[in-house]
This record gives sequence, C-alpha cells and structure tokens, in this order.
Amino acid sequence: MSNNLSDRVSNTANSYIGGAKQAIGETLGNSNLAASGAHQKSEAEARQAAADAKTHAEGVGHKVEGKAQQTVGSITGNTSQQARGHANEVKGDLERHV
Repeated sequence: MSNNLSDRVSNTANSYIGGAKQAIGETLGNSNLAASGAHQKSEAEARQAAADAKTHAEGVGHKVEGKAQQTVGSITGNTSQQARGHANEVKGDLERHV
C-alpha cells in the first residue's frame, strides 16, 4: 500500500506541475512549454486512473474472498475464518473507495 501511496503522491505532483507549466507556457506564449506541461499533466492523470482501476479491482477481489470466507466459516463453525473473512471484506471496501 505504501508504494501505491507514493505513486499517488507522484501522480498528483506531476499533474499539478504539468498544469502549472501549461499555464505559464500559455501566459508567456511559449507553445513548447505549454505542450510539454499539458503532456505531463495528461500522463500523470492517465497513470492515476490506471492505478485507481487496479486498486478498485483488487478491492472487489478482497470483498468476494471475504464473503466466501465468512460463509465457509459460518457453515463449519470456524469463527476464526469468519473473522478473517470480515477483515478481507472490510479491506475490499476500503480499497474500492480509495
């Protein structure tokens, strides 16, 4: 998760830096700087969208896994497995809403 956090920080920083370069380039009439900034910003936003989609998919997987563990734990009377299932379900919910 820490790698995901550092990626998010990097993507956000690159998006803001790219936007600033674009705005400065447009203000100064420097089309190369404006284009470079727009490109940097759009790349960062695309990377962030891909990372968000991956995190969401992992969250769905953890939620499904958690539901299955809870069901099996309930059927077999294994409270430890039910607890692991609940934890995975919560983890999945958090990942899906990041």
